[in-house]
Amino acid sequence: QLQASGGGLVQAGGSLRLSCAASGRSLENYGVGWFRQAPGKERVFVAAIAWNGGTKFYADAVRGRFSISRDRISDTVYLQMNTLEPEDAAVYYCATPSRVWVLPGRTESQYSYWGQGTLVTVSS
Repeated sequence: QLQASGGGLVQAGGSLRLSCAASGRSLENYGVGWFRQAPGKERVFVAAIAWNGGTKFYADAVRGRFSISRDRISDTVYLQMNTLEPEDAAVYYCATPSRVWVLPGRTESQYSYWGQGTLVTVSS
């Protein structure tokens, strides 16, 4: 089971760091993706990181402002979000594919396990 945390209320221009951790299993050897869903909209890709941290990619809307990373010791994947905009407000989800060593993708269908989401609110 995955758990996303770190959401909250922040002013536009501010920063937040989201965390994704697993319970009952390890994130080691799994690629991890972050998605977000704003009210009334579909869930969309935000960022992903390969199992070894060597490959990272981002949605155009967040590239240059968000940074994904992973820490093997804490077995956690982070999403550092800087220069937040009201358009970034959403529920953020982390997810993993079902198999290890699979490069994560940009579409929901490539992921099998999802966290419960953490809410990010950005005030203007």
